[in-house]
Amino acid sequence: MDESWSEDILGVPFRALTLPLEPDDEGPRVATLVAYEPADAEAHTGARRPGPSRAVLHIHGFSDYFFHAELAEALSAQGWAFFALDLHKYGRSLLPGQTPGFATSLEEYDADLEAGLAALRARLAARTGTRIDPEVVLMAHSTGGLTATLWAARNPGRIAALVLNSPWLDTQGSALLRSAAQGILDTLSRRRPRARLRFPALGFYFRSISDTLDGEWPVDPAWRPEAGFPVRAGWLAAVLAGHAALARGVTVDVPVLVLCSAASAIGPTWNEAMLESDIILDVGPMVRRAAELGHDVTIRRLPGALHDVFLSRPEVRRAAVRAATAWMDVQVPAGSGTGPPDAGSTPSLPTPQGG
Repeated sequence: MDESWSEDILGVPFRALTLPLEPDDEGPRVATLVAYEPADAEAHTGARRPGPSRAVLHIHGFSDYFFHAELAEALSAQGWAFFALDLHKYGRSLLPGQTPGFATSLEEYDADLEAGLAALRARLAARTGTRIDPEVVLMAHSTGGLTATLWAARNPGRIAALVLNSPWLDTQGSALLRSAAQGILDTLSRRRPRARLRFPALGFYFRSISDTLDGEWPVDPAWRPEAGFPVRAGWLAAVLAGHAALARGVTVDVPVLVLCSAASAIGPTWNEAMLESDIILDVGPMVRRAAELGHDVTIRRLPGALHDVFLSRPEVRRAAVRAATAWMDVQVPAGSGTGPPDAGSTPSLPTPQGG
C-alpha cells in the first residue's frame, strides 16, 4: 500500500494523499485526495480484500473544502467507494503565500481532476488486488458543479454519471447586465487579475451551517471563512466565462442529477427562512440552465434544503442522500465496473485519457 497516504484531518477512517501539480506564478501547487476507508485496517497494512467497483468523487465549491464525513459514511453504506478532492488553493491544498481559491480559468482544475481520478483508481486497485476499472460518479457542489459540468462536457466517456449539488450554472440578472459585467471584468482581469472586488460581507451562509452559530457542522474558519474568500477579478471572470459557455450550449453525455433547494431566500438582513433555503444562488435560473445540460437530466428540488443540500437539517439531508443513492443505483448498478484484462494480456492500471 502506498505509504504516502496518511491519516486525514477528519481522523480514522479517512485517509489523504497529496497530489503534486504544475506550479504557477505563486509557486508549487497541490490537490488533495481524501478516501473514506471504514473498518479498514487491511488497507493500511497492505492486505487486499474485495471492494466496490463503483466510486464517488466529491468536488467542493468556492470558499470551501471537504468536511462531509456523514455523506461519506452514508454513500459507503450503500456500496460506493467514497473519495473527495480538495482543489488547489483550497482547504488541505492551500499552501502558504497562495491566494485562496484563485484561478483565471476553470480549466485550471482539469489537472486536479485528472490527478484525482488516476489516484482514485490506483487506490482501489491496491485495496482490492484487482484490475477492475471502477465506474465513477462525479458529485460536485456550487462553483465546483460548474467546473465539473464543463469538464464532463469536454471529456465525454470519462465518468458514469454526474450529480450536481446546487450548481452555479448561470449568472443572476438580465442578459444585458451579464454581458456588461463580463466585458468590464475581462478588461480588469487582464490588467489586475487579483484585484479584489467589493461585495457585502454578510456571513449568513456561515451562520446557517457552523456549529458555533445556527448550524450543525464543525467548520474550519481558515478554510471556510465567515464572509468567504475575497472575490478576485480574474476568478469572477473565469466563472462568467463558464456561464457564457453553458449559455452557448454544451452537452454532457452521461446522466445528470441536480439536487437543490425548493426556494431561495437572498437578502441583506437575516431571517429564519435562511435556515431552510438557498441563500447563495437563485434556484430558478439554476434549474432552467440545468435542464439544458444533456439528454438525461433529473432535477430534484428539496423543500427546506440549504445551498449545500447535504448540510441541511437532518430530515432534509437524509432525503437528499436517498434521492442521490436511488438515482445512482439505477445509473450505476453494483458490480458494474469493467472486469480484469484477458488472460495472457499484460495487466496495467487504468490510465485516464488526456483532455
